This record gives sequence, structure tokens and C-alpha cells, in this order.
Amino acid sequence: MAEEKRNEHGFVGETIIGDEVVASIAGMAAQEIPGVGSLGKSAVRRAIAGAFADAAEKARSGVSVEVGKRECIVDLQINVLYGYSIPNIINEVRKKVAARLLEFTGLITKEINIRVVGIDVTPAKPQPKVT
Repeated sequence: MAEEKRNEHGFVGETIIGDEVVASIAGMAAQEIPGVGSLGKSAVRRAIAGAFADAAEKARSGVSVEVGKRECIVDLQINVLYGYSIPNIINEVRKKVAARLLEFTGLITKEINIRVVGIDVTPAKPQPKVT
């Protein structure tokens, strides 16, 4: 039997936030950090998969979550930009993801496991030709 819940305003109901929503928020939060290149997969695999993915699916790529009633666990696979400190990026990603999930969903993040799977190199800007 489902438990009937009443909040302070007298409305009855239960809210369930889908795993895909939590994964999208975590992915977008991670990408807000300078030095985070892309999420998941190598550049070649990402290019092939990315051709058929929408924005929400790209945000979830490289993110898996386990969501409970009040807590969640997040696993991220990230590529970092060459030239950035990986330990600093990891620390900032953990803080940002936990803050965004608490702010948007009310979920407390018990663990944020991060696996650095690659280095993204930003292409140099082409130099104008002098004639």
C-alpha cells in the first residue's frame, strides 16, 4: 500500500525525479567548470555517437546515477582540456555537481566518482596568411 503524503499546503502526492534528469543536471554542471572538455568516450566514439544525439542525451553521456528518495550517487567520465590541473578540476566538478543537484532536485549527493578518460586538445587558431 502506498503511503499518502501531505505537505504543509495540504496537497497529496509523491514526486519522483527520473534518473535521466539527475544525470542531465550532473553532466551540465560538470561542463560548467573551466578545464572540463567533454563527457565520456574518446573523441572518435563521441563524434560518431554525437551525430545522432540531442542536447539532453549529450549532457547524460558519460554520466550514470543511482537515485534514492533523498540521496544519489553520481559516476562521471570526463575528458579534461590540456593545460589544466586535473586535481583542481576534479575538486571543482564535485562541488558544482553536488551544489546543482541539491539546488535543483533537493537530493544529497553521497558520492561523486570521477574517471578521467581522456585529454581534449583545443585546436590552435589558424594564423592568417600574409601575401
